[in-house]
Order: sequence, then structure tokens, then C-alpha cells
Amino acid sequence: MVLCKKNLPDISADSVLKPAEKIFGLPEKILQFGTGALLRGLVDYFVDKANNQGIFNGRVVVVKSTDKGDTDSFKNQDGLFTICVRGIENGRQINQKTINASISRVLSAKQQWNEILKCAAQPDLKIIVSNTTEVGISLNPDDNILDSPPVSFPAKLLAFLHARYTALGNNKESGMVIIPTELIPGNGNALRNICIELARINKLDRDFIQWLSKKNDFCNSLVDRIVPGKLAEKERLLVEQETGYQDELMIMAEPYRLWAIETSDELTKERLSFSPADEGIVVAPDINRFRELKLRLLNGSHTFSCGLAVLSGFTTVKEAMANKSFNDYISVLLYNEIVPAIVDNDLKLNDARTFAQKVLDRYRNPFIDHHWLSITLQYTSKMRMRNVPILLKYYEKNSTPPGFMSFGFAAYLLFMKGDRRYVKTDNEHYITDDKAVRIQQKWEGGDVEKLVNSVLSDSDLWGTDLSLLPGFANAVISNLHDIMDKGILRMTEKTVKGNGDFYQKT
Repeated sequence: MVLCKKNLPDISADSVLKPAEKIFGLPEKILQFGTGALLRGLVDYFVDKANNQGIFNGRVVVVKSTDKGDTDSFKNQDGLFTICVRGIENGRQINQKTINASISRVLSAKQQWNEILKCAAQPDLKIIVSNTTEVGISLNPDDNILDSPPVSFPAKLLAFLHARYTALGNNKESGMVIIPTELIPGNGNALRNICIELARINKLDRDFIQWLSKKNDFCNSLVDRIVPGKLAEKERLLVEQETGYQDELMIMAEPYRLWAIETSDELTKERLSFSPADEGIVVAPDINRFRELKLRLLNGSHTFSCGLAVLSGFTTVKEAMANKSFNDYISVLLYNEIVPAIVDNDLKLNDARTFAQKVLDRYRNPFIDHHWLSITLQYTSKMRMRNVPILLKYYEKNSTPPGFMSFGFAAYLLFMKGDRRYVKTDNEHYITDDKAVRIQQKWEGGDVEKLVNSVLSDSDLWGTDLSLLPGFANAVISNLHDIMDKGILRMTEKTVKGNGDFYQKT
């Protein structure tokens, strides 16, 4: 039995939550550019949850922008798909299955562009969301919005908005809430500026450009949820056996979810009526606090620990977290060093500690294979962007070096050396980093003290001279010697024991 609207009454498994019949009669309120797992596992997840609570009462018409794949599965299943939420939340294992009925239809930009433009005349359609990868939000000055369809996502969006303006007129009510979820800072501002520039290039009239810039709310947003997509074949078959139906669109997601939307516009807040449905949706005039938490605690701890993990022979994050010494290293790094460093007048201690616990829950998720080597991609750039600011903030409050950050930095240097005597991986070309040659040249000669001081004092790498931080160079040198002479896991355990008392009190 295939999952579809007709077969819903025959699905009797108690383990899966089914949609109510009334959901299928709700109007289309969101235009979504993208059929990918992230949008389905986050945005469509929230919309479906709100509809089930009776507080949004709208569905999503999806635009498939790429040529890859087709829309047949969505058509065959009436847009229905199962989302399996699996992982750890508040220390408790979660395994939930829900049939999502948020999607009304999926239209192909290549084959159904005129049909998509017709949607612009629908008054109930108030919101546009997108996830077209970071490359998607870029200016192509050769784009013509009269093409069917235009090439780039911004040009497609502009063509749709122009059709909206033509159909519904120049007023605030006809304007839309536009929320890109692409992972670039200021994504809403960037998309707005590109659309305005494209409108000028396409010689669109001044009144339309005024409406575009003043009557539409381009919201910066931040999304955070691991949505691996399809389940492994064996797991999918087990779920289908348990639920009694086949689902080609079934996806998995972790329990943690965040969609932070930046706006001060009251009409926008009214249109985002799905926001109370889940604590993971945040609508605020400034979302920088959420970006800082994610960047420093989640991404930052990833970067401080990924080299250490690979040197230790761990392949996945969940594998490393099953090791007590490594688990304790991550915990102490988060609670004792990163959290105290980043808290300030805008970021409260309790908020940082709460987020740190959620990070640990995510690390320990037994259902997700998150590979450490993928985290080491562009290791040096990540260390600069994510962790140098943490290090500098730490030194604003302390005069002695952070033990766990310096240990992680030492592991980074040994990883970047490219010496397979220390790196435990079967991947022959395991370093993907634009700065790799530069770091390896500093390793020539094998003098650890010279290496460390040369790397830390290289302001081109870090944007500052890290060798000036009191005691940091000596701490990195000492840790690097110990790791090379005594082994990474042994030194991880020793580092944790040396700092464990404070962690236990935190």
C-alpha cells in the first residue's frame, strides 16, 4: 500500500500520527522554493504541526527549481510524506513518526512556470520560503525575468513578485513575507538587494521597485536541524513494515529544531501565525543571539574537537561520544570554557548552558552518522571564523590559557601536518583545506616550538597575533609534545581528569 490520501483510512498503525481530513481543504498560504529534506524536515514540519493545532490553517505549494529528479513521487503520494524524528532530547530517546500533509502540490519551474506565476494572484498566499543552497542567493546580471523560467532563484523570485504586483496592485496587503533559509549571514538583506538590482537591470518601473523594497518584508533567518534525508534502506523497510505502507518520500530528522526569523513588522508577525506551534520557532527583531549560540557552541565545539577525534580513530560523532574520555572532553570544553567566554549582557549564562546541553544531546544521537572528516573541511578557515573569537573573549576574562581549547588547537596542528603515523583514517586524501600547504611548510624541520610560534603569530591566518595571548603558545606546545609522545586518547583522558572537578560543579 502506497502512502496517499486515498489510503489514509486504511493506515491503522498506532505508531504513526495521521493528518485530519480537514487539512486537505486548507488554502495555500506559502510558496516554497525547494523540495529538499531540510525544508520538508523543518519548515513543512512546523507548518504541519501548526495545522494540526488549528492555528495556521494553510498549506504549501512547492516549486521544484532544479532539473534533478522529478515530481512524480509527490504527485503519486498527494504530497504526503513521513517524517521520522529520532535522537536524544533532554536526555531521553525520541522516536516519532508523523505523516506530513503540509504540501498541497509540487510544480516544476522548468515545465510549469506559467502555472507558478498564476499562484501570484492568490490573495491567501502571503509567505515565500527558500533553500536553494548558499550559491542560490547570488546576482546573475544576465537574468531576464521574462524567460520561462529565469535562470537564477532571485530572478525567479523577482518574476513572481512582479506577477504579484501586476495582479494585486501596489499596496501593503499585496506584499509578501520572504524568508530565505540559505546558510549565509543576513540572507534576507542579501536577497532583497539582489532583487532590487535585478529589477533595475531588467528596467522594471519605479513604482514596482518602490513596492518591492517597501511593501515586502525580506526577513533574515537562521535554521538549524540535522535532516539526513532518506533512511537507510534497511531502516526504511522496517518502518514500512511497522506502519503498513510504502513511502518513497520518507525522511528522518533529529529532535532539535530552530527557525529564527528576524522581523519587527507587526503584519509579518500576524502572517507568521504558525510560530506559536513549536518552541523551535523564534520571531524576534534581532536573531544574532541564536546565531552566536550556534556558531560558538555547536560549530565551535565541532571545530575544536574534530582533529582530536580523527587522531583518536573515531569515524562518527556518535562513536566518539560513546568514549567516556572524549565525551567528557566535549562536555568540559562546552561548560567550562566556551560558555563562560561567550556570555555577556546580550547572551545570558542560563541560555548558553541550556544550549550546550542541547548540543550534547545532538552529539549523542545514535541514529545519525555524522562523519568527523566532513567537519574538518576547510579546518583552518573554520578555526578562524568560529573559534578565534571565542579564544579572544576567553582572554578578556582570564589571564591563563584555556586548557581544552589549547588541547584542541594542538590536535588541529598535528592533523594538519599530514603525517599518517598520527592520523587514524583509511581515507588517503583526508585533508581538504586551502591553507594546508602553508601549515605543512611551517612543520618542516620538526621543531614544535618554532612551528607553534610561527602558526600563532601568522596574522594572515587568524586576523590577529595569537602568540601574544599570555601562556597560549606554551600550552599548545606542551599539549602537542604530549600528544605526539604519549598518544591522543591517553592525553585526552589526562586533560579531562586535570580539569574535571570544575566541570562536576558546573
